[in-house]
Amino acid sequence: MLKPLKIGNLVLPHNVVLAPLAGITNLPFRLLCRSEGAALAYTEMVSVNGLVREGVNTLALLKSTAEDRPLGIQLFGDTPDSLAEAARMVEEYGELLDINMGCPVRKVVGTGAGSALLREPTRIAAIIRAVRAATGLPLTIKIRSGWHCGDNTFREIGMIAEAEGCDAITLHPRSRSQMFSGEAAWDQLRELKESVSIPVLGSGDLFSAGDCLGMLRETGCDGVMIARGALGAPWIFRQVAELAELGSVTPVTNLQRVEAMRRHLELFCRESGEQIAVREMKKHVGWYARGFAGAADIRRACNSARDIGDLNTLMERIAAIPYENHDHT
Repeated sequence: MLKPLKIGNLVLPHNVVLAPLAGITNLPFRLLCRSEGAALAYTEMVSVNGLVREGVNTLALLKSTAEDRPLGIQLFGDTPDSLAEAARMVEEYGELLDINMGCPVRKVVGTGAGSALLREPTRIAAIIRAVRAATGLPLTIKIRSGWHCGDNTFREIGMIAEAEGCDAITLHPRSRSQMFSGEAAWDQLRELKESVSIPVLGSGDLFSAGDCLGMLRETGCDGVMIARGALGAPWIFRQVAELAELGSVTPVTNLQRVEAMRRHLELFCRESGEQIAVREMKKHVGWYARGFAGAADIRRACNSARDIGDLNTLMERIAAIPYENHDHT
């Protein structure tokens, strides 16, 4: 089920990629996931208004390295002209452009961007048309199934996207009103796949290697985009490849967990300095510290961590805890 994925003129070695996640998929996290096997990684959402008004500050979100390629850049905005202008500004920074048409959070929706666009198919058509004319890079969109449960505009929007020149489409099969509640309706991925001829990537409820292969098997989608399932578990990409090739997954020990945390902290320090690294890693420790005895105590202790020494002490505590694998494949 793992196979090369072609999106426009970009050919990926396989079809398991890291989703764009606001506040998460910065350069350190992308590099960590790539080292575990992610075929493609995306920037955090980049505001087109921020690009046009602030320029330099927003462009900092696009900072990358040779090891961080190919890079997908995700833009969010609500007008054809602003998105087309932003596409021209950023195309030299990455290999693929994605337009966010699925983010459900109020701050984004309130600007008319993200999943708010799902209520306006004609605006979506105009946006894709304008961006397609502005750049020769592979162009994709990421959507949800609709605004409210039962709207299910994803097929119509998928066909519009293909007609206007999109090279692929990612569907998170939940409505905007569902946010992250309930279960993702994977059957909608099959419906979208049957409605368009461009590649369809699936997202939603991918928390294990088994989930990822299950989505590929059950829906026929062309690839999977892992989002929340990579938080505190960047090794999920390696495990997908292991499960596909060997039929089983190598459990991650607490020592290996700590090795990943140390590498993550090192990348953060190198990129942002110790103060920001500690602040950001406290958030990530909450995700890394799951699934083993004493994890809740580690998470509580992390709240009062003030410096790298405090984080190292927590990591030493984790490394010393015997780990019984409870992961499911």
